[in-house]
Amino acid sequence: MDDREQRFEAVYKQTYEHILGYATRRCDSPEDAADVVAETFAIAWRRVEALPPDGEARLWLYGVARNVLANHRRGVARHRHRSVALDTDVADLYTHSPEGSVELGAIARSFRELSEDDKELISLVAWEGLDHGEIAKVLGCSRNAVRIRLYRARKRFSKALAGAGVSVGHLAVESV
Repeated sequence: MDDREQRFEAVYKQTYEHILGYATRRCDSPEDAADVVAETFAIAWRRVEALPPDGEARLWLYGVARNVLANHRRGVARHRHRSVALDTDVADLYTHSPEGSVELGAIARSFRELSEDDKELISLVAWEGLDHGEIAKVLGCSRNAVRIRLYRARKRFSKALAGAGVSVGHLAVESV
């Protein structure tokens, strides 16, 4: 096995679960997620020399996966909402409380109504657990741009939640 193969194999083993989770949470079906992951790693193989070292490779792959996913969405359906997975996750977590289910449905609808960019920013923080610097690398912009965009996305989400009658005080939207 040459250095190129060893490098790819090491990165694949370190990042596969992260990239699979990223794709799974953003695709409507497991098959779509598998396609996104496969294409992401195919690109990584073709560009193995461009892979950054260690933990930076994961962030680079998030960026690649993000672009693959965008291409996938354009090809599949321009008007599809991708928050079906969010509805399911939220319902699974809180179905024990009828009041909570109603409120969580409103949260899911408010999230779905956000722009794709706002949903992606909030998802990178909430689902992927990335900080501003990591998000900047994924999106290919400055840390300050992420801070500003995330602040605005949170404000729009808070406004949408308030419009849906959801009390945002206890949801800690500002800390998402």
